[in-house]
Amino acid sequence: MRIKSTFVNHKIATLLACSALILSGCGKDEAANSATAGGPPVFPVSTIKVEPAEARIYTTLSGRIQAIKDAEVRARVTGIIENIEFQQGSVVKEGQLLFKIDPATYQAAVNQAAAALEQAEANAKSARLLAKRYSTLVKSAAVSRQEYDNAVAQAAQADAAISQAKAALDAAQINLGYTSVTSPIDGIIGEAFVTEGALVSAASGTHLATVQQIDQVYVDFSQTTGELSNLRKALADGQLKQTETGTAVVQLEMDDGSLYPENGKLLFTGVTVNPTTGQVTLRSVFPNPQHILLPGMFTQVRLEQGISPQALMVPDQALQRTPDGLVKLLLVKDDKVVSVAVEEGNSVDGKTIINKGLSPNDEVIVEGFQKAQPGGTVKPTPWKKPSPEETAGSNNSAEN
Repeated sequence: MRIKSTFVNHKIATLLACSALILSGCGKDEAANSATAGGPPVFPVSTIKVEPAEARIYTTLSGRIQAIKDAEVRARVTGIIENIEFQQGSVVKEGQLLFKIDPATYQAAVNQAAAALEQAEANAKSARLLAKRYSTLVKSAAVSRQEYDNAVAQAAQADAAISQAKAALDAAQINLGYTSVTSPIDGIIGEAFVTEGALVSAASGTHLATVQQIDQVYVDFSQTTGELSNLRKALADGQLKQTETGTAVVQLEMDDGSLYPENGKLLFTGVTVNPTTGQVTLRSVFPNPQHILLPGMFTQVRLEQGISPQALMVPDQALQRTPDGLVKLLLVKDDKVVSVAVEEGNSVDGKTIINKGLSPNDEVIVEGFQKAQPGGTVKPTPWKKPSPEETAGSNNSAEN
């Protein structure tokens, strides 16, 4: 009984092994047949159809903010600071008292000049009377002609002494007025560079404080002569057209990537090229009612250069950059992936203008190109731009 049972178990095991080999062989045959019938794997991709559209052309340049008026308050007389009459960082008005310098010596100089003027006026009065008296006596030969001429000359000298004394008094009064240091402009005053009791000098023009007017600000930036030449050529060839107003619109990009809410106005383009950098300086003016823009800040300037009426644009994420610095796009033609080299232009609101290498109605891969190799088969579906909420959620997930 034991021998028979062993024989049966061995037979069953042999049958099971054969069955497994047969099934395995059948599976390989079916997979091979499937690969032969279905061809290479097909990957899904998201694409867009490129259509010509009007686009405003911007160039982004580095700029620096300057105050509209930047007045350095300096000492114009020598003396000791008695009082500081302002709060640092506050708004001041033109003519507002800022510093008080000890006026004692300057008041004494005014008094001395006033006394000298009185003396000169008294001397002149006496000289005039003498000249008048001699004018009568010279007719009767009571005095010589020379004595009369001398009296007239002394009277004229006395009048000149009056004018000199008046000028000295004016100078003394001006210096006395300089002991009250006032704001030269309306604006915001910064820190005080001296303290009460400090000695300030007229000779060195001690810097006391700075008042800046920033309700409007200048933004200075530079552009290469090559860029200016290309812009003029594009306008002349009709590739670009002038904006509606005919004047350039200037925008600022803040540190967080957002645009400053107020647009600026281009004031001028420099006429002299910097021989070192080959650039020309441009200046724009921006309203700054909330004092968000501060002098000395560096910023990115977006300068509107014109309008491209038939621009071909793709999302920035569709651009592929090769190790040798070239830019390419992946297109779908007859469900096959095709790689094309392109020339990129300006970036406008998350899209890049393609100057060369792209044609209208081309289908460009925007998502899924990681697995899409040139020559591979793909299944395209229309790309849907993610909403700001979805983008923010994706960024937060990536950070976590």
